Amino acid sequence: MTLAPLLGSAIAPPALPEGEERALAVLDEVIAEVVAPLAPEHDEGGRYPTRAIAALKASGFLGLAVPAEFGGVGASHTASLSAQVRLAVADSSVAQVYKVHDELVREIFSYCSDDLKPRLASLVLEESAVLGLAVAEAGKTVADPFTTVAREQDDGGHVISGQKIYTTGSAEADYVAVWGINPERFTPENPFLALQLNLVAEGTPGMTIHRDWDALGQRATDSGSISFENVRVGPEWNASIPGRAPLPHSGVRFEAGFAAVNVGIGIGALAAAIPFVNEHSRPWPSAEVDNAAEDPMVQRTTGELVADLAAAHELTMRCGGLLDSFERGEISRTDLAIPVYAARSAADRAGLAAAQGIYGLMGTRSARRPLGFDQWWRNVRTLTLHDPVEWKHVEIGRHVLTGWDPPPGIYT
Repeated sequence: MTLAPLLGSAIAPPALPEGEERALAVLDEVIAEVVAPLAPEHDEGGRYPTRAIAALKASGFLGLAVPAEFGGVGASHTASLSAQVRLAVADSSVAQVYKVHDELVREIFSYCSDDLKPRLASLVLEESAVLGLAVAEAGKTVADPFTTVAREQDDGGHVISGQKIYTTGSAEADYVAVWGINPERFTPENPFLALQLNLVAEGTPGMTIHRDWDALGQRATDSGSISFENVRVGPEWNASIPGRAPLPHSGVRFEAGFAAVNVGIGIGALAAAIPFVNEHSRPWPSAEVDNAAEDPMVQRTTGELVADLAAAHELTMRCGGLLDSFERGEISRTDLAIPVYAARSAADRAGLAAAQGIYGLMGTRSARRPLGFDQWWRNVRTLTLHDPVEWKHVEIGRHVLTGWDPPPGIYT
């Protein structure tokens, strides 16, 4: 039950309960046998990582976040973040698809009805269902039209109409989690009461997945647009109770996941470069060595990149324990949010530095397009654009300078 090392002894895996370590060991096998070998193909094709997700389904790993009382592992946030790092080392698109699924499973169990919980557990554990997310609106501002979830009078079901973008994981998900505004519940005093989450099964009439994702990186997330034209869903698929959602730490959890994926990309970039340095790179003549791996400048740069990645990884793993502590009511939201923002900042910078810095280690020979080393930079550059980290710096600085507490929100 030994987890695969990440950059030798430089990055220590988190200490986890036996059941969680066993689950991550299974994940490591799936990564080695399926996810990693298919990563270049996923990047080239730019479409949903069907076979990799199928392998995750078959392994049972998608049930990691299902509470133990419903038959799942009920794993800690630390285990989840560690899984996201390990997946991102191999294929960051698969990591992001898993990230969305894991977060949704955790959240829905927090704010859905008691009737839906056993049904959701059955879907994930017995039917190996994977969840995708449709939350981002196609408009540019909050004043633009929002997806609506109108109640039907006959059976208590709802009709969804609107368009979503950046729908990570939804392209081939078994169920798409769709956020919309229920006009009956809207009040200017508390607009969040109008937010409603519904699960829409794959192939439901009126839901059109456009498969129009064509991005620089994170290509296999297939995060394109979805249209909903009078999509009818039964009352049993209403996945949120008014007033319970969104959770006060939803945005913070998203940020911790982005940190995990970004630091994983950096680790993956460096791990991919090491064999090339040893086998193909030429040392600089002034180094007076026979192998580039013995070049002191290559060693120094490698050490700096590893040190920053190790620090970012440690900060990110700490976020897992903080998330669990917050959900147990042991710490304030600010005591959770500020460290998560710091981890996100460290992960973004370390991931970007590693994905760019490997070229300096490997030399000009590594810049040939068929080698595919550019995928690491393209992926981390694309993902770091999600909620600009500079706003996290503003929020950290404002808190430290003035004592300000970041309020709950989608991106705060």
